[in-house]
Amino acid sequence: MTKSPKRVALVAKRVSREAQETAIQLADWMTRRDVKVAVDEALAEIWDPGVEGCFDHSEKYDLVVVLGGDGTLLSVARSLENEIPVLGVNLGNLGFLTEIRRAELYPALMQVLDDDYEIEERALLDVVLRSADGTSQSFRVLNDAVINKSALARIVELRLEVDGRRVTTYRSDGLIISTPTGSTAYNLSADGPIVCPTLPVVVLTPICPHALSLRPIVVPEAAAIEVKLVTEEEVYLTLDGQEGMGMKAGDTISVQRSKDVVRLVRVVDRTFYDNLRDKLHWGE
Repeated sequence: MTKSPKRVALVAKRVSREAQETAIQLADWMTRRDVKVAVDEALAEIWDPGVEGCFDHSEKYDLVVVLGGDGTLLSVARSLENEIPVLGVNLGNLGFLTEIRRAELYPALMQVLDDDYEIEERALLDVVLRSADGTSQSFRVLNDAVINKSALARIVELRLEVDGRRVTTYRSDGLIISTPTGSTAYNLSADGPIVCPTLPVVVLTPICPHALSLRPIVVPEAAAIEVKLVTEEEVYLTLDGQEGMGMKAGDTISVQRSKDVVRLVRVVDRTFYDNLRDKLHWGE
């Protein structure tokens, strides 16, 4: 069930002047319509949010508007603590996550303020890195967790188990563990399948496997996935392409569907398949 937003947070891509300027114009526009607006710290330096102050990821808002590209939306969406609806404005290049284009911004916001929008839930994955020394670190991802060798490392070996059952040992440059949302990100570049983003699955795609028989596989989202690094090589774990740390032999990562979701606002009559045709330049 949707509702007309009365308290909105704005986040703009920090290195984009267009995003910053658009956000300030939008903040003024929404304030004139009696919408309380909080902004990120960078915007607060050039626009005074008054009593609303800076955007606090732990606070409750009716809507978060993200101006930039998919990377900006990824960093915001996976850090939210209250499953706040997120509207992405595409000021980047490709943009599978960002819902609307710059020219559609104000008509789309009018729809939202008129309570004329839908919510589409996207799955998150909980990722736990357990080191051989017993320590652990936890993360959430909206796109993918990627185990990848460094530039100078040789082929690495990664042992895969699903629901406690051994599947295979990959000898490859790495492995992508992707949500359906992330299937059009690194997974797509590695010849993984394109998956409808609302399907309840997880995609496992090896990167440049040594054996051609090692192909991408799709498992249920409820599956418990565990990957162990077998070889003594320089290997990195990256989360949504924005966080990363090294892995050593004996380290494991465990991946499961998160209890939390990302709630994306849909206002434009454009389907996932329309986006594929448009952004991947498929023929008519």
